[in-house]
Amino acid sequence: MTQASMTALQGLRDLTMIKWYVIPLLAITFYIYATEMRQARRTGDWNAVFAGLTVFGMDFINETWNGWVLAIGGRSAFWTAPGDTALRTMVGWNIEIMFMFLIAGIIFHHTLSEDFRHKKILGVPEDWFWAIAFSAFCVFVEVLLNIGGHLVWEYPFWHASFGGVWLIFLIGYFHFFAAAILVIRMKMKRYKLWTLAAIYAIAILMNVIGMGVMGWKY
Repeated sequence: MTQASMTALQGLRDLTMIKWYVIPLLAITFYIYATEMRQARRTGDWNAVFAGLTVFGMDFINETWNGWVLAIGGRSAFWTAPGDTALRTMVGWNIEIMFMFLIAGIIFHHTLSEDFRHKKILGVPEDWFWAIAFSAFCVFVEVLLNIGGHLVWEYPFWHASFGGVWLIFLIGYFHFFAAAILVIRMKMKRYKLWTLAAIYAIAILMNVIGMGVMGWKY
């Protein structure tokens, strides 16, 4: 097992690590969702909330299978986050990342114009253009975090090489925003809710199997 993996496993989900700045971050996140829900009740448009929950749910799945890689392989996850944090929730996930992804989908949604379905940017449908742009920016930030030692990559195919960056772009971020687009483009609210339920059911079931049944620590 790599040193980064062993470090990331130390204090995993240890509530004594929690720092006070988590409280205002939690309050800010609640405020954002409460504001969006109030707006949604007035307009009937819940897409901002759905986009936020979709992106976070997709990240939940990503972090879970990443943890499975460590548990099954015994060496390293694709990425680990061994640095200082207010709470490490999985080997590659911490409370700060969770708060960021809880609001990332809402930010993405508000980047879109009201009639984004009929608009293009540089010949690309507007929502897909911004999905590409957001994903590219996330990869850029991840590279900086990797350089700073906060996010550690172990495998050569998941690295800052040309091929590795594309893999991080596609598997690490792009499908988060692609899923958000698919959800907000659905016409029926119940289809959106069923899709969200399926996303979270997959993540929860994987963790029940991994942590509960198999007893894996990730």
